[in-house]
Order: sequence, then structure tokens, then C-alpha cells
Amino acid sequence: MKRTLVTGGAGFLGSHICEYLLNKGHEVVAMDNLLTGTVANIEHLQGEKFKFIKHNVTEYIYCAGPIDYVIHFASPASPKDYLELPIPTLKVGALGTHKALGLAREKKATFLLASTSEVYGDPQVHPQTEDYWGHVNPVGPRGVYDEAKRYAEAITMAYHRFHGLDTKIVRIFNTYGPRMRPKDGRAIPAFVPQALKNQPITIFGDGSQTRSFCFVDDLIEGVCRLMVSDHHEPVNIGNPNEMTIKQLAERIIKLTGSKSEIIYNPLPIDDPKVRQPNIEKAKTILGWEPKISLGEGLGRTIKWFKTQKL
Repeated sequence: MKRTLVTGGAGFLGSHICEYLLNKGHEVVAMDNLLTGTVANIEHLQGEKFKFIKHNVTEYIYCAGPIDYVIHFASPASPKDYLELPIPTLKVGALGTHKALGLAREKKATFLLASTSEVYGDPQVHPQTEDYWGHVNPVGPRGVYDEAKRYAEAITMAYHRFHGLDTKIVRIFNTYGPRMRPKDGRAIPAFVPQALKNQPITIFGDGSQTRSFCFVDDLIEGVCRLMVSDHHEPVNIGNPNEMTIKQLAERIIKLTGSKSEIIYNPLPIDDPKVRQPNIEKAKTILGWEPKISLGEGLGRTIKWFKTQKL
């Protein structure tokens, strides 16, 4: 039986990773300080093969027993979070990644880093390929997240090259699905509650900026395929089906049968104008590509939000 530690295991993506691995027969240890995660995301996972440890991974990480995989997902991950929590965001990207790598080295475990499409910044190359170095403002308000992840990639590769650690880096593009926090600052968890309550849907800018949305089940499948691969360079995982934010809002209004109107607010500083992954590497190396359509994914997400207190 494989034993896996997931930092950020009570978060949106982390909890889905834990669930996936348990279903694959792993023993799973979830570690989270609950800054943006919640125990509600993992309550249904409780059992002999699952353990939760409340801990801030910027401090020394102790975990008794053998570990085969360390999956580092701990970090605030929405613009609202990392603008309100700039120092913790930087610390978990730097100190947290260092501590998680140290644990992996001690346990002789495979290490997987959850990086992000934000390492590309406001890109001047479109779609974004893994060999693009990005266009990031290091001193802008979003720089705390962008540069934390860029540093995390650098130290991960340093541990691979210097210590020979088996490491993987996944660059995650916009992902959505059940367990997202309402009003966490990202488009879908902002738009769906507004639509369900027939409130105005708030778009930043004129809505022409693009994103590419991947349903969480597809994303997790890609991440776990990378985890067991022999590839060490960064790999994009996301859905290349690009659309404007206005188109997304209109789709959600239609799917919910909402009477909401769209209103527009100023675009935040350094907000990317385009975002679309090139996933040829994932297709070639992992045999992976997304399968769940936006309509199906949004339908499942809307159904979940209807069960929440909005």
C-alpha cells in the first residue's frame, strides 16, 4: 500500500487529491492549517486509511512512518486570498516548499509541486507552453503569488538536480468544481451564487479577457498521472477550451435560469488578458487530456452550490 502526504489537503484541490488517492488504495495523510481550507471538505474521508494533521507547513514537518509521495498543494490560491494574505502566501511558497522537500528527501519519497499558470503572468505568448518564461510584475500586488510559485519551482528543480530527489511540477490552469468556496474571488464561485440569487453578476474589466476552465475531476486525473511518471520538467494541466469571462457569465445565467444582469467593475492591476494552456506535453507524456465538457462540469458545480449556504 502506498502512503501519501498531501499538504493543503483540506482545500479545494487538496481534498479532491486525497479522495482520488484513497479510491486508488493509498493511505493518505492530509496536512493543513485551515487558513483557506476547511475540515468540511474531508469529513467524508475519515477512516482507517485517512489521517488529518492540522499544521502550518512553513514550520518543520514531522510525520511518523514511511511516505511514498509528498504532494505539496498548500497555498492560498485565489486573487482575493493572496491579496489579503500576502505574507503567508510568500511563506508557504518559499518556506513551505522547502520544508515539504526536506520531508520528501528524508523519506526518500517522490515530491510533486502544485505550481500554477500564474508563473506565466500576463503572457505575451499565447497559448502558453512550458518553455515560456513568463511576463510577471514581481513588485505588483499579484507578485506575491506569482513569484512564490516561481521560487517553488526553482527550489524543486534544485532538489532534483543537487540531491537527486524524484520531483514533478504541475502548472495548474483555472480549475472549478464542487468544494470551491463561495465568493473566493474566482469567476465561477463568484458568478454561480450571484446567478442563483438573481443578483447582478460582477465582471472585472469589459469581460473580454479570456480563461480556460478545467473541471476538477479531469485536473486530478492529470496530476496523478504526472505523479507516477518519470518526467521532471513542468507540465501544463488544464482545459485548452478558451472563452471570455463575459461568455462564461452568460453561460452560467442560462444554465441557472437566472434573471441576473451583468455589471462591470475596473480591472485589477496586472490581471492577465489571456490564459490558455498548450497541453501537447501532457497528451504526449501522460496520455492525458480533459474529457468533461464545460456544460457538464458547470451543471455539477451549480448542483453543488445549491446545497451550500450562499
